Amino acid sequence: MIQISESAQTHFRKLIERESLPGLGVRLSAMHAGTSRADVRLEFAEPGDLQGDEWAVDCDGFTLWLEAASVSYLDGAEIDYETLATGGQLQIRAPKIKGEVPADSASLVERVRWVVEHEINPQLAQHRGSVSVQEVTAEGVVVLRFGGGCHGCGMADVTLKQGIEKTLLEKVAGVTAVRDATDHDSGAAPYISRDTAA
Repeated sequence: MIQISESAQTHFRKLIERESLPGLGVRLSAMHAGTSRADVRLEFAEPGDLQGDEWAVDCDGFTLWLEAASVSYLDGAEIDYETLATGGQLQIRAPKIKGEVPADSASLVERVRWVVEHEINPQLAQHRGSVSVQEVTAEGVVVLRFGGGCHGCGMADVTLKQGIEKTLLEKVAGVTAVRDATDHDSGAAPYISRDTAA
């Protein structure tokens, strides 16, 4: 499950003792789990802050609470505290937090979502944009919605055909076409306005 070094437990215990609040522990959760933006959140938590479905890891003098939805992404995580000349540094390694590449036997939807989240959206984020998968039809047609700077962008058609569709056709067996379901006229902050691109 999760490995917490003795030095990390000592570090947490000192911080908790300083707060002197009964039942105070540490809660660990995965933010944006399964995506390329995944990260961990570590925070103090009192019993009243808990949702009730957290997993409890008993440590020396305190409890580490794991958010239930994050458990599979935090499996195998390691928490360590290294003392340096300039102070200390807490290190959290969570090798599964970004998810695992779906097997070839996974559903078409799972494989499409993986490529969109881990390959396409990081590229679009450079222009403040993103896409989300609205639907994957039985015929292998992927229906997307553009967001952020791509919503209303004058280059959305080029991005769709020369970037996204090309990538999905090459990397996901079973995809036959990609369609855009976005109402681009309602885009509030396009990266390139449709008037400029025309």
